[in-house]
Formats: sequence, C-alpha cells, structure tokens
Amino acid sequence: MRPKHTETPHAHLAPRTQHKPRKPRTRRHEIFVATGAALVIAGLVASSGFVAQSADARQDSIAATTVLAESTGLQSDQLDYYAAHGESISRDNASAALSAANVVIAASQSKVDATTLTSVASSLASYAIMPIDQVESLTAEAKVETASVAAATAEVDRVAAEVAAAAAAAAAAAGAAAQAAAEAARVQSVAGGNTVDGARATAQSMAASQYGWGADQFSCLDRLWQKESGWNYAAMNSSSGATGIPQAVPGSKMASAGNDWATNATTQIAWGLGYIKASSYGTPCAAWSHSQAVGWY
Repeated sequence: MRPKHTETPHAHLAPRTQHKPRKPRTRRHEIFVATGAALVIAGLVASSGFVAQSADARQDSIAATTVLAESTGLQSDQLDYYAAHGESISRDNASAALSAANVVIAASQSKVDATTLTSVASSLASYAIMPIDQVESLTAEAKVETASVAAATAEVDRVAAEVAAAAAAAAAAAGAAAQAAAEAARVQSVAGGNTVDGARATAQSMAASQYGWGADQFSCLDRLWQKESGWNYAAMNSSSGATGIPQAVPGSKMASAGNDWATNATTQIAWGLGYIKASSYGTPCAAWSHSQAVGWY
C-alpha cells in the first residue's frame, strides 16, 4: 500500500491580502455629474450671459468645465467649440450695434452732437479682428451712445414737427382770412354792381373793353335795357318768363355766363352783351332799332 500523503502547508507563503470590493457607481451619481456638466456648458453658450462675462469669469467657467469634462468623460474639444461659438455671438452683436449706430449717426446730422458715438463706431468697425473683450466693451458703449443720440434726435424732430405744424396752421388761417376777405369784397362788389348805376357802369366798361363799342353804342344799349328791365337784375316778366337786365327767355340761359346769373348783374350783363354780338343784330344800336320797330329784340 502507498503511504497516505499529507498536505504540508508552505510556511514561506504569506497569506493573501483581502481587498475591499469597489463600490459600483450608481446611475443616480452619473446623472448628477452629467447634469452638473450640462449646466456649466449651458451657462457658457447662453448668448446674453456669455457675452457679458468678463475675461476672469470666463476663465473660471472654462476651468470648471474642464474639471467636469475630465470627471465625466466629455470631450475636451467641446470647450473650444463653445468658446468659439460665444466669440461668434459677441462679434455678431458688435456688427448689429455698429449698423444701428451708423443709422442713428446719419439721422442725427445737423441736429445733435454725435461726436462720441461716431468715435465709438469708428473703433468698433474693427470688431472682426480686435480682442473679444474689447469687442464686448465697445459694443456695450455703442449701444448706450446710440440710445442717447437717438433720443436726442427724436426730440429735435418732435420740436421741428411742432414748429412746422404751427406754421402750417398759421398759413391755413391766413389763407382762410384772405379768402374770407376776397369773398367779402366780391359780395360788396356784387352788391354795388347790382344797383342801377353800378350795372350801367359795368355794362359801359365791358362793352368798350370786350367789344370795342364806344359811347354811341352804349347810348343805344342804355335805352334798350332801360326799356326791357329798368336795369334791375331781379326784374321778371310774369307772362313771358323773361328774366334779369337783358330779359333772357328763359332766365336759365344766362347760366352759360355764370352759375350766379340769378343774383349777379355783372353775369347778366356779360350774357346780354354776348347775345347781342352773336345775334343778327351785331351791335346794341341795331338791337335798339329792332326793339323800336317790333317791341322786342
């Protein structure tokens, strides 16, 4: 029989060291860390916050984001992307502020002093190549100056508009007064011309100036219309309907000389002289001879 083999412990081997098992990372922990990183990154890319950050604050945010990126396994080149994106936003804001400033500068010409805004806009014109901190500083200054100059220009325009409106109102009032005076003069003239003496004077003047009829022709005209109407512009023959100084039949014929034919002796005279000239009579004396022969003309 084989002798029974007995295991002999190896005295020279040290006992194994017992390691404490690593506690697995929980899902809640991963979500918490990732959420923290996302909040920092979101703060960086928000246009208003990012643009307003100073250089020191932005560096602090970059450092914090770097630590979180390393702890969460995010790619470090994402930080460069967000930084470049923020700079792009800042330069876009500068471009918009520069455009607004130039519009206001043009509108303020000969109205308000825009020297400071012009200087700021001139500096901001290089926004594409200047350091981002300087871009942000000049953009903020340009916005403030633009608002100030725009407000001052608007006030000048408001005052000018009020002055123009007052001048227009004064001109309109003067025009209305002149028109009223002219109408009053016309009414007075018509009233004077509607008298027998006024109508005779008007007829004598018009006969000479418009038809070349002298005193002899007017003498015939005076006798003719004295017989017809007594030089009364309101005369009317109830049986025939003959109206006015020349006794037109019907009276509405005289509308060809003016719409006021029923109330204005001058309009009636103008029509009556034209009628005599255009008729077979040709002159007042011929018309008067016909009237004497047959009783009418």
